[in-house]
Amino acid sequence: MRSTIVAAVLVALTGPGGLSAQDVDVAEPFKVGTFEIGGAPTVGLVFRDALVVDLGAANAALETNPVYPRVPMPEDMLELIGQYENGLKFRLYEITNDLVASNRLSGSSRADYVHDLGDVRTLPPIMYPGKVMNAAVNFYTHACEGCTEEQLQARTLERQQNRGVPYLFLKPSRGAIIGSGDDIVIPYGRDRTDWEVEMGTVIGRAGKYIAASRAEDYVFGYMVTIDVSDRGGRPPGGFGSGSDWFVGKGHDTFAPQGPWIVPKEFYGDPMERLHQMLTIDGVTVQEATAGDMIHSLWELIEYASSLITLYPGDVLNSGTSGGTSSGAFETGVRSGYLEPGETIAASIEGIGTLHHTVVGEEMPPGDLSGAQLPPVDSYRSGRGGRGGRGGGGN
Repeated sequence: MRSTIVAAVLVALTGPGGLSAQDVDVAEPFKVGTFEIGGAPTVGLVFRDALVVDLGAANAALETNPVYPRVPMPEDMLELIGQYENGLKFRLYEITNDLVASNRLSGSSRADYVHDLGDVRTLPPIMYPGKVMNAAVNFYTHACEGCTEEQLQARTLERQQNRGVPYLFLKPSRGAIIGSGDDIVIPYGRDRTDWEVEMGTVIGRAGKYIAASRAEDYVFGYMVTIDVSDRGGRPPGGFGSGSDWFVGKGHDTFAPQGPWIVPKEFYGDPMERLHQMLTIDGVTVQEATAGDMIHSLWELIEYASSLITLYPGDVLNSGTSGGTSSGAFETGVRSGYLEPGETIAASIEGIGTLHHTVVGEEMPPGDLSGAQLPPVDSYRSGRGGRGGRGGGGN
């Protein structure tokens, strides 16, 4: 399928009137996402954060005009990302321009393949990334949660003088990844669930040893992510105790992504524009800009690609800022970890907002042998405060 798309798109690179893709401007910026339409996951274009266009149906309508050559549409977001810079972008621009010129996004002439956002279910944009890489402690305020202003300035200066290399960890993909509107599930007995809003960078081209100066060339776009974290740690005994990255980061629903992806040409430089925030029940607990980042997004890409080849559709999360559990406890903004019934809104300006309700997992089946991860209160006492962060500051 992918080779067919490549061949067809290369033919279509010379569009109507002999124009090349480089000659075509888009009439309106769009975002791309995956939505449940007609009971099936469907790749769509998002306009004005309110309208979802079924990409396949829109392309079929465009091709009824013989001026436009036939271009197979991607079956999923991974295919779209992989073919975007190979010419598929040109066809998406043509679809957009046709919709705008013919006024088929709104009013009485709106096409039947244009849906109101509220009428479709928003799924994770990528189902599913080959790998999800997260930066740990990559914002100065997160490295000094609950500090006074003087302590933060001193710690920041110390870190600036000795930044070292980034620290990345892998987060599970399928199972952990959920879309906007899906519930975040607190695992049974795990009562120290933390929140971390992050920018997710979607890789668009395969690369190894990508220099920071070239990193933007390998980016497809950006989305909002949340690194939900279990701070309960491991119980004592056995091999290792305390901090455990799989326990801390690997549960089901612990990697919300979306609500869609903004192609990089419609966002700009994240190191200048990034403004992220997270609220719980309407109360702002996190807010930061790129100026708080220890290692730039481009440096993170260089570091990640020095370890492993990056592929289209891989996701790299840039880290979170201060305002997670320990910082919120110290400032009095929060008195506890996430609780069932609370609502989370994680936003990045210019991208969108993830909305989630927190729920508690039901009691597991009674035939487990005892090898399962036990409830936190079976080996810890007390709640809250910086001493309760068994999963580590990440």
